[in-house]
Amino acid sequence: MTKTAVVLFNLGGPDSLDAVRPFLFNLFSDPAIIRLPGPLRWLVAKLVSRKRTPVAREIYKKLGGRSPLLEQTRAQAGLLEQRLDDIGDVSGFVAMRYWHPFVHEAARDVAQYAPDRIVLLPLYPQFSTTTTGSSLTAWSAAAEKLNLGVPAATVCCYPIQQSFVQAQVSMVSEALTTLEETGGDMSDVVVLFSAHGLPKKIIAGGDPYDWQVEQSAAVVAELLRSTNDAWSALDCRVCYQSRVGPLEWIGPSTEETIVDAARAGKRIVVVPIAFVSEHSETLVDLDMEYRQLAEENGAVAYVRVPALGTHENFVEALAEMVRSAIGREPAPGAQSEAGHRACPGDRARCPMKVV
Repeated sequence: MTKTAVVLFNLGGPDSLDAVRPFLFNLFSDPAIIRLPGPLRWLVAKLVSRKRTPVAREIYKKLGGRSPLLEQTRAQAGLLEQRLDDIGDVSGFVAMRYWHPFVHEAARDVAQYAPDRIVLLPLYPQFSTTTTGSSLTAWSAAAEKLNLGVPAATVCCYPIQQSFVQAQVSMVSEALTTLEETGGDMSDVVVLFSAHGLPKKIIAGGDPYDWQVEQSAAVVAELLRSTNDAWSALDCRVCYQSRVGPLEWIGPSTEETIVDAARAGKRIVVVPIAFVSEHSETLVDLDMEYRQLAEENGAVAYVRVPALGTHENFVEALAEMVRSAIGREPAPGAQSEAGHRACPGDRARCPMKVV
């Protein structure tokens, strides 16, 4: 029986309050995040992680003292295994970038499993050098160290993959239907597709992340507007959250967009378009801090759409991408879920070549 290892990549999160500071150090010492020479990057990581630890500890206290991301990712992996039970022996492996199980730990487990083939599957729908790119770099180093010479197919991104989009449309539709039932027309509703932000200099360097986020939001918005006549003129906007540090970040920021919408008397629906699992940026930033911001500025309503998690359509999207990846002719490097480059030619950090 053919053995397939599917490696699911995600950010990771501290599993205790004591893990918060080393987690932050791992994050800020990543050369994909802090693009400085090694010794200077190490120093910056030490300083930033020490400074941010008290704030981050308070955030994780609100979550019961740890991140819920690992449990959710394991649940996704388990359901994916079930969905793929017709293609042989399939085992899902969780590879977290900044906390356990680290990428090198997942690679070790994959080697022990001794698969016939490997599929590398990021849980980041939109590619960025800071997320998927960083994880794949870590995987390559770990696999090389282990002499893991098993063919690996890599899915780099899936911003408009059909089942992923359908899962988003289904979740947002539920929120909009709930608002409809409260009365009034939909002209005062604004849908905010919120994604993690990036410094502008990373985008200027050719990172395709924001372009892919906008593609995801545009396709979801288009389908929503075609689903219900009352939603045909739905106001949909993209915004970016979690800005930190002195650098200029891409915008508009989620905070500013929420304030503007609230002061205009809007009913606000927030969609975590780039997050497929619940973690601090959804459960604290979106659910607590941004909700308070909206209410303080006069929002008529504030609804946060859940992350996709184990939504049936999202698990199906993952399964479809695994099937597609193992069904394609072997090719070097990463491929989009469609098997070809999706990004514009000027996005030089897209991992697929222009053809």
